[in-house]
Amino acid sequence: MNGPTTTIGLSERFRLVAHYRLQWEEVQKAWVLLYPEGMVKLNGSAGEIMHRLSAEKTVQALIEELEIHFDTPELTADVVDFLAIAQRQGWVKPL
Repeated sequence: MNGPTTTIGLSERFRLVAHYRLQWEEVQKAWVLLYPEGMVKLNGSAGEIMHRLSAEKTVQALIEELEIHFDTPELTADVVDFLAIAQRQGWVKPL
């Protein structure tokens, strides 16, 4: 993705930006981000990251939770890359 590089620290905490709402859409079997102008359907991994995002949880804690839940090591780069994209898109912001 082109654009300025966003650096995400493992000790940072993120939250969803106020005008977005994360919701499970049963019909689509997917997490979606709802906002006044429309909706963004998230793929499976993006939905899992966004669903587990919490102002009380560091990026490192989020990664550890995902690695345990999916029994998959080495998710740091994928999670950090997604959070950088989500931040550039204006979906999330650091606290």
